Amino acid sequence: MSTQKPTRGQIERTLKQRIQALYLAEIGQRPEQVICQFFDDKLAIVLEKSVTLSEKFLLATQRQELAQEVRSHIDAAIKPKLIQMIEEVTGVAVNTILTATDLNSSISGIIVILSGLPSVRDLESIPKAKRKKKCLKSEKL
Repeated sequence: MSTQKPTRGQIERTLKQRIQALYLAEIGQRPEQVICQFFDDKLAIVLEKSVTLSEKFLLATQRQELAQEVRSHIDAAIKPKLIQMIEEVTGVAVNTILTATDLNSSISGIIVILSGLPSVRDLESIPKAKRKKKCLKSEKL
């Protein structure tokens, strides 16, 4: 039985589903929407409605700094699990991961710098990867 490489879209969908499950299991808040997009060896992730009830309560009771501190601790605690999951799904090591959350809009952003491109059957569908591939071909000529 031959195993075919996944498409970029399949990896992005798998990441979306796994991230939603991870956040629900670990912090009790499933982001309503998760958007994953590869850009060369980078991965951008947007989580919508990612703020927990506890953070919302702190914001409502004028404890903005404490809510932000709680979010910082949540991001730090979940980061190793995110890295492990991203490496497992993409098959590529994570060099750096950056996270930020706007508590007022309930949107989180995650930027992942990978050690290389994921192995996909439609490499040209990854923005910038296509240009790199063309540049390498023209340099050989």
